[in-house]
Amino acid sequence: MGAKRRPILMDIFHLVTGFAKPIIIFSHGFKGFKDWGHFNLVAKAFAEQGFVFVKYNFSHNGTTSETPTEFSDLNAFGENNYSIELEDLDRVIEWITEEQLIIPKSEVDFDKIYLLGHSRGGATTLIKASENEKVKKAATWGSISSLYRYDAVGSIDDWKKAGVVHVENERTNQQMPLHFQLYEDLIGNSERLNIKRAVESTDKPLLFVHGSDDESVPLQEGVELSSFNPKSTLKIIGKGDHTFGGEHPWKSDELPDDTLEAIDITSEFFFNEDE
Repeated sequence: MGAKRRPILMDIFHLVTGFAKPIIIFSHGFKGFKDWGHFNLVAKAFAEQGFVFVKYNFSHNGTTSETPTEFSDLNAFGENNYSIELEDLDRVIEWITEEQLIIPKSEVDFDKIYLLGHSRGGATTLIKASENEKVKKAATWGSISSLYRYDAVGSIDDWKKAGVVHVENERTNQQMPLHFQLYEDLIGNSERLNIKRAVESTDKPLLFVHGSDDESVPLQEGVELSSFNPKSTLKIIGKGDHTFGGEHPWKSDELPDDTLEAIDITSEFFFNEDE
């Protein structure tokens, strides 16, 4: 169960190899879900590289157990916030470290728990990595560098007065509600939810992968993340966009070249014992 006792759907990808493998826990981004686009192929690719790959839906991402690829619960979406997502990720980590994975324990190296997050999921990943000692490394793909990004919603005072603003999901044409509690959570937990503080304060290895042509989260945010911690690594994928060539739905059995490059960079980082 996730925050507020809402269920968390989860997928586990692995190959039986006879040796213990590191675990990667993947967090999706804003208006995302674990089965978005080519994420199943991404999970399969990491499993083939020699990882146990876990991807999950945040409990309040707007999907349900019955409709895991549709935003059928917009009220839950509106009630989501950053603290809820951090609690969800913590629950996933605890579930794994309590050895409840339904695979042979001999196939899992519980001392090598790594986090990977895309877009806003990168923020959750970085904050959780800084505060959970069980996490050994963290990587992000196209991550935001700050959670303060509400210029598009208009006046904060108007948002507070109305109690809700809506953002359009261009793919589904849905008007997605953002209840004012989201902003209250950010302000009320400003120290914990400061990505700069989280990145600066950790001594864990960090990798930031960013596309040079990211249209949703500009490359400058990846550069900023890297500047927060001189020991971190920034890898830029030339001409790469926000999803490294992926889209939803994904109709091919093959991954785009930019995604393959991101997977190779991330796998090397996680496997490198010197990091």
